[in-house]
Amino acid sequence: MVTGDNISTARAIATKCGIIYPGGDFLCMEGNEFNKRIRNELGEIEQERIDLIWPKLRVLARSSPTDKHTLVKGIYIQGIAGTDVAKEASDIILTDDNFSSIVKAVMWGRNVYDSISKFLQFQLTVNVVAVIVAFTGACITQDSPLKAVQMLWVNLIMDTLASLALATEPPTETLLLREPYGREKPLISRTMMKNILGHAVYQLTVIFTLLFAGEKIFQIDSGRYAPLHAPPSVHYTIVFNTFVLMQIFNEINARKIHGERNVFEGIHKNPIFCSILVGTFVLQILIVEFGGAPFSCVPLRLKHWLCCILLGAGSLLWGQVVSSIPTRCVKFLMTAGHGRRQEEIPEEELKDVDEIDHAEMEMKRSQVLWCRSVARIVSQIRAVNASRDGVTLEVRSSFDSFMSDPESFMEDLAPELPLIDEADAPAKRNVVVLPPPPEEYCPPLPEVTA
Repeated sequence: MVTGDNISTARAIATKCGIIYPGGDFLCMEGNEFNKRIRNELGEIEQERIDLIWPKLRVLARSSPTDKHTLVKGIYIQGIAGTDVAKEASDIILTDDNFSSIVKAVMWGRNVYDSISKFLQFQLTVNVVAVIVAFTGACITQDSPLKAVQMLWVNLIMDTLASLALATEPPTETLLLREPYGREKPLISRTMMKNILGHAVYQLTVIFTLLFAGEKIFQIDSGRYAPLHAPPSVHYTIVFNTFVLMQIFNEINARKIHGERNVFEGIHKNPIFCSILVGTFVLQILIVEFGGAPFSCVPLRLKHWLCCILLGAGSLLWGQVVSSIPTRCVKFLMTAGHGRRQEEIPEEELKDVDEIDHAEMEMKRSQVLWCRSVARIVSQIRAVNASRDGVTLEVRSSFDSFMSDPESFMEDLAPELPLIDEADAPAKRNVVVLPPPPEEYCPPLPEVTA
């Protein structure tokens, strides 16, 4: 700290700011003393002398602008720049020297958080449905409705393409209108869990309906009773096509994670999302129509395509139904990822909590009192030992007085500067030691008269 104030005032302020502390190995000096130490006999500044001072220098009081320039220049020669030190110690760095960048940083930070939540909402929905369909179908029909190559295509939609589509949402001004997320807030909110479970229920209902009643609905041969190495069937192709189309439309629902109604809001501002959505749909058409045996698909008729598209688009309508359900109505979601609110805790448990907190406070208080008592006993033992050796004690204030009034404490203490070299050692004072009185000498007692 470089200041023009008195050294006592500067030392007290530095103590409050945590720059110095009692008992530390530091230097506190005035500008005149600083100039004397860094100059040689000819009055020239020597870099070697500055190098001996600045590592321990903490407070430079009664200094002039020239002293500050000399100090900064001497440190800068050593390759220590103030900007590098400030960057290492700072939490936020403004590279354009514009405070409006903080608002943009907050906006982008919230946008990144929301993008991760959107991707998790979409991915968990696909995972839940795909795992249940594959496991249940394999247990009932002895063969999974979704083949290995089809699952690879679903994973490509679920991971790579979905991450590119949902993670490229541009930030909007509405992100700054809501309250910030707390440190302990879970990444998957209760609204997101409601959306995941709601869309999973819809997709499972549609898939199992097509799996066990699709041959009757479309008047086609059932794929459940086909041999293991039989050619692809129209039945299972419809199941696979409907499953993928539901994921494509559900990707639009995943853009909103706070229960918004309009899932198409701002979709035209993200060309990457629109391109991936259209590209995925086109690739799905090519896989179904021209994939053949490698993808276990057969070409579908127009009416089959229309039914698959309608069932897939039903995810958008079902999303409006899920958004209409208040989260508080789903009781099992009230405690999912969250602790109980204070008004929900019974009075008996609240009393126990208060007793535990009170006990912890008493324990901490007893620990503090014990530490203070030990410190006082140690200081008294040292005082007794010092008095026996004939050493003059230095009176120091206690820790409590220092915390209550650090300025008066620092003013009472004599400045103890560590020596840079032996030349800085102060001249020894002439100490006169008085000899003890002779043992035979006894002063006369005053006479006492009645």
